[in-house]
Amino acid sequence: MVTIQTAENALKTVYLGAVTELLNTKVNPLLTKIEQTSTDVWGKEIRRAVSYGINGGIGAGDEDYGLPEAAGNKYLQFVAGLKNLYGQIEISDKAIQASNDAKGAFVNLLNAELQGLLDASRFNLGRMLYGDGTGLLTTIGASSTNAYPIEKPNFLVEGLVVDIFSGNTRTHNGLRISFVDHDNRTVSFENPPSTAVAANSTLFVQGSRNREITGLGAIFGGGDIYGVSRDAHPFLTPYQRAVNGQIDEIVIQEGIDRLENVAGSTVDFIAVAADVKYAYQEFMGQFKRNIDIMELEGGFRTLSYNGIPLVYDRFVEDGAMYLLNTKSFKMHQLCDWRYLENESGKILRQAADRPTFTATLVKYCDLICSRPNGQGKLTGITR
Repeated sequence: MVTIQTAENALKTVYLGAVTELLNTKVNPLLTKIEQTSTDVWGKEIRRAVSYGINGGIGAGDEDYGLPEAAGNKYLQFVAGLKNLYGQIEISDKAIQASNDAKGAFVNLLNAELQGLLDASRFNLGRMLYGDGTGLLTTIGASSTNAYPIEKPNFLVEGLVVDIFSGNTRTHNGLRISFVDHDNRTVSFENPPSTAVAANSTLFVQGSRNREITGLGAIFGGGDIYGVSRDAHPFLTPYQRAVNGQIDEIVIQEGIDRLENVAGSTVDFIAVAADVKYAYQEFMGQFKRNIDIMELEGGFRTLSYNGIPLVYDRFVEDGAMYLLNTKSFKMHQLCDWRYLENESGKILRQAADRPTFTATLVKYCDLICSRPNGQGKLTGITR
């Protein structure tokens, strides 16, 4: 007989390992390339000692000349707070009762819920990897109808629950998106805001403002990073070049060679926006050259540039190409995905005033790049 206890046991013993594996390897090609580790986690913080430059205790001489003076490695300490990532699974009491005499129906129910969680995580974790940690989705403008003008439709999806801010003040919360019009760049809500939305307002995932992981947007942005001043340590600034024109192999190779020669960094992952992928395909097509296809860990299939995966991601801004050394990135975590439990060890709890039961997956982590200067970005690429 299917009961709440049966569901709880299944989620704990059968599904947790599978869900953890899927969230870590099937969500995003870039995330799949990043090592996940529990090292350097101290309490609620990540403290990582990072070396830069080379050991200075080298030199040449002869028998009657002194040995070179010792000059050991130089270190900085990166500090970042652990971010709390959550995923919710919801099962209605009615669905459980309907599955009482059919274990297959119950399995299908859990599979559907977990697939929904995976789909939502694929969107949100992928978005965070390319975000700046603030959680900013897009700007939103005023409208007299339920079709609000937005800047970046790629960062939105139907079903997402968002908050609206005007400056630093939250003016609307808990709005669920009903439709994203990518062509006209507007967004509509299931329950439109009861008060007017101010011009130049901003959208964030519900409750997530300034609470997301430190993604590429922060690494390629300005200001301090990981508690260290870029003004005092300029090598923390990654390589950026405005192409402002069409892409070709020389432009890409110049960026790759620059990172190798100046920073000693080997590019092993290229991420591009949709328009850049098309621009690259058009360039190769001009010379009737085949584009190699490769398969990445996690089952992702992508284009290849000289053996380096060239991956389209919806969260890369238009006209941009990231040249990344993924070995410089680590996802530091207090623990892997696990369920939140109450004092009795229960993971399923009834929602207030609703005949549904929810289980919450949680992971405490943040993304650290030990060599920001070993990463590159080309912008302004046109077709």
